[in-house]
Amino acid sequence: MSTEAPKSPAQAQHPYSPVRDTGTGLIFVSGQLGLADGEVVAGGVAAQTRQALANLGTKLAAAGLEFRHLVKITVYLTTMDGRNTMDRIYRETLPEPLPARTCVAVAGLPYGAQVELDAIAVREDTPR
Repeated sequence: MSTEAPKSPAQAQHPYSPVRDTGTGLIFVSGQLGLADGEVVAGGVAAQTRQALANLGTKLAAAGLEFRHLVKITVYLTTMDGRNTMDRIYRETLPEPLPARTCVAVAGLPYGAQVELDAIAVREDTPR
């Protein structure tokens, strides 16, 4: 097995579950980059935020959920200079009530991406 990092998402074989349903009503979605057709989308933070949210929506749909089921999102940016742009698209895309959120700047993201999102959702039919 090679220890060299994959140079593109198409080469990636990372050891994680894209979506994990705990059976308790909590669903965890692994980090979503702004990838389309196996590549980071062009257009910087705006385009990558839109695509990362679209990818998050796809993962939620695969679990039978929608954005309204989100309770927590963590946003990773390679620079806080893009936060206002990300915030605008985030608000345009997600319904009220907005999920709880953490936004942090990181030294780097895979494949040169500028934005990554991970999330926690909850099934509404789960007893609380």
